[in-house]
Amino acid sequence: MSTSITFLGGVGTVTGSKFLVQSGRSRLLVDCGLFQGLAPLRRRNWRPPPLELNELDAVVLTHAHLDHCGYLPVLVRAGWRGPVYTTPGTAELVSIVLADSAHLMVEEAEHANRYGWSKHHPALPLYDERDADRAVRQISTLDFGCAASVAGGVELEFGRAGHILGSARARLRFEGDRTVVVSGDLGRPGHQVLCPPQPRPSCDALLLESTYGNRDRHDEDAADRLADTIRRTAARGGSVLIPAFAVDRTEVILIELAKLVRAEAIPDLPILVDSPMALASLRVYRRALAERWTEVRPELTDAGDPFNPGHLAELRTVAESMTANRPRMPSIVISASGMATGGRVLYHLEHLLPDRRNTVAVVGFAAAGTRARQLATGARELKIHGRYVPVRAEIVVLDAFSAHADADELIAWATAGPAPDTAYLVHGEPEGSATLANRLRTEHDWNAVVPRDGERVLI
Repeated sequence: MSTSITFLGGVGTVTGSKFLVQSGRSRLLVDCGLFQGLAPLRRRNWRPPPLELNELDAVVLTHAHLDHCGYLPVLVRAGWRGPVYTTPGTAELVSIVLADSAHLMVEEAEHANRYGWSKHHPALPLYDERDADRAVRQISTLDFGCAASVAGGVELEFGRAGHILGSARARLRFEGDRTVVVSGDLGRPGHQVLCPPQPRPSCDALLLESTYGNRDRHDEDAADRLADTIRRTAARGGSVLIPAFAVDRTEVILIELAKLVRAEAIPDLPILVDSPMALASLRVYRRALAERWTEVRPELTDAGDPFNPGHLAELRTVAESMTANRPRMPSIVISASGMATGGRVLYHLEHLLPDRRNTVAVVGFAAAGTRARQLATGARELKIHGRYVPVRAEIVVLDAFSAHADADELIAWATAGPAPDTAYLVHGEPEGSATLANRLRTEHDWNAVVPRDGERVLI
């Protein structure tokens, strides 16, 4: 019985992860992510789903970030009604992420139609809240370390990945004992909230993420650089805007700010969290600590609320959000999305970027074609809601706060067990994937390949 993998996304890019695994009559899609960033990638979200829906047995989600789960409502909208398997933590966060994604898509289409800045007439959302709700209802949960049959002759088992709450690597075992491991996104051993990734199980094929495949990150001065950025900005009467992923990055930044406040390393400024999705995910993280979930660091479970740095304001309504556009005093504003592809952060960028007193801190990986990448690489203007906004504010890149493992950490995790027959480097931009593949070949004598988009391979 032949087993194959087809790479339908997450190849040559850090977005749109979709891996079709077939064995005998069983067809599973591992991850179901949105393409983000460059326009040619985003247009792929609008193509018909790249497989026969009536032949797809199940979807497996490694975690709740949009580039891994955000395409699921498109499948559902097209008529697919099969099961979606993921961990309990991911199930909770996916419901938040998809509802917010759908809301923003509908809101952006309405804004485009009202002000006429889209070339589409009328502009339409990719999906709406009803599609997101239907997708969430199809989820079935599987605890870490528990194996279950998810299709004919296919067994699934999740292991802790330490990237965000609920994140997992997936092991698929097929009849005839062929095994595929999909890393999902791997976290860092020193994550502020989560326990380190569990070791990789042995496998015949490994799909390994390569987001930071060509970079090692040394974090010794990360907190000092953040503190210096805040002090410098406040001294000139400005505010610091931090575009942050609503799930996990917001929590990590809040913990770091709380430490800096307690150490009196930064002024005791108002800290505004302006993202309904971030606040909803923050509630899940707080509950995970209160209930002592096995994936969170045990030392945090008796530490009070580690996410409260003091003068914390949780902005929920549109009216409250608008107050962050022109703060009455120097403030720290944390808002989604992390790559500045949508959400409330766009309104804050419109108002804060033109003022030289302010700072925008890019605190994680930003894909090519996103506004965060444009800022990180020196853009002097950004197009937002159909208008160009001048970039006069200071731009600081602090990617040490990214929740992705760096190159050395990816290598260490992958090579801790027996070498697979083949390792496929996915979920990375071309240079990152190629560099990591070359290191696995030259340093560890692995058969390491960067697959082509749409390519099908046998295992």
